Formats: sequence, C-alpha cells, structure tokens
Amino acid sequence: MNFVHDGLAAEFEHVTREGERKHISEQFDSGDALMQEIAYSLITGSHFEVARLVEQALGEGYTANDVLDDGLIAGMSIVGVKFRDNIIFVPEVLIAARAMKAGMVHIEPILSASGVEPLGTIIMGTVKGDLHDIGKNLCIMMLRGSGFVVIDLGVDTKPDEFVDAVTEHNAQIVGMSALLTTTMPNMGVTIEALEEAGLREEIKIMLGGAPVTASFAEDMGADGYGDNAIEAVDRAKEFVEANK
Repeated sequence: MNFVHDGLAAEFEHVTREGERKHISEQFDSGDALMQEIAYSLITGSHFEVARLVEQALGEGYTANDVLDDGLIAGMSIVGVKFRDNIIFVPEVLIAARAMKAGMVHIEPILSASGVEPLGTIIMGTVKGDLHDIGKNLCIMMLRGSGFVVIDLGVDTKPDEFVDAVTEHNAQIVGMSALLTTTMPNMGVTIEALEEAGLREEIKIMLGGAPVTASFAEDMGADGYGDNAIEAVDRAKEFVEANK
C-alpha cells in the first residue's frame, strides 16, 4: 500500500481490524495522489474541495467509477469505521456525508448516462419504534455508491411497509436497522410479516445496528449481519453472487 498523502495515512491508522484494513487498503494500492486527496477531503468534510477535486479528476480523464471507488467510497469507508468505534460522532458523519454528496453531483449523471445495470435492489429501513438513522444512512450511501438501487423507507418503519416495498420494487434484499434494544424484536416481527406474505424465499435479509449481533440476526431468522457500512456492502454483494 502506497500512501502519498500524510493526512490520509494518519486517518488509516484508525482502521485496526485486519479484515477492514485489507479491504480499505486495496482501494489505495495505486498510490494515486488525486484519489487520496479526494478521500482525505471527504473524511475532513471539505465539501467544496471534494467537488472541485472530483470535477478536476473527471476533466483529467479519470473514469466516474474510479473516482467513486478509489476516492469517495474509500474515504467514506474510513468515516464508517471511525463512527462505529466512537472516534467521531454524528456531526462529523453528517459533514462527511455532505462532502460525498458534493462529489456525487458530478458522478451520478455520468453513471446514469452509461446505462450500467444495477447490482440489485435493496429495501432499507429502521424498524418500528426506532427513530435512529445515521448508521442506516451511511450504509445506504455506501450501497448506492457500490452499484445498488436502494429504497430508503426511513425510520419507524412498520412491517407492512417493508412488505409493500419488496413487492412494489421487486427487491432482492431487505436491510433492517435498530439502535435500541427495545426495538430489536421488531426485526423478528418484520421477518415474520415477510414470511406470511409469501416473500421470504424470494429475498435475503440482513440486520444491523449498534446493539445487534450476528447471533441475534441468526436467531431472528435473517440471512446475514453487517457490523458496519463496509460489511453491509460485502453482505449485499455476497447475496447477489449467491443468487447468480
């Protein structure tokens, strides 16, 4: 791995889990100075700088996918890890998200015009009774950047709203989030609703949120669990590959 940006190298030191270090470091293997500058500007929330650098990169012949993967998503991956580990908090995440959106203004029209088929459609929502959405929104941003169509149902999502959304959008994956231990059982209630509607065999279900664990997800009857935004993307891609 070749870091040419000292600030980004320092940010990467916050990524302590071996699997995550490998995953994120692969996005910086090229040692491209401009992509690292975009990633660092995103992490520090410099949205005007991100917009300028993304526009510059596209003008210099970088592809939209390369800027997205090696610049924006690579930076947001580190933001996700820092948020999960309580190194940064909600305000910093929101600032980084604003910076990513500033870059996506230049990326999305190119991706849309290219006619690339999405990897799949995912329904995302925070379960009934829970109004927390920062972690969910971070996952949605990463999933969309990775090529998925994501339908965001927001917070306090009732089981029948998940059911209706799966049917309406012909989704392959459902992602549920909860931050309160008191609302976690509603994940199981929602899975039961999907079963009763005859949709369970047609979809994959992944759960996430601070108090949620892999064993809890298994007990609820889910297909997978994501500890953070990076893992959520990995699980979703695994589901898509399994369906192929």
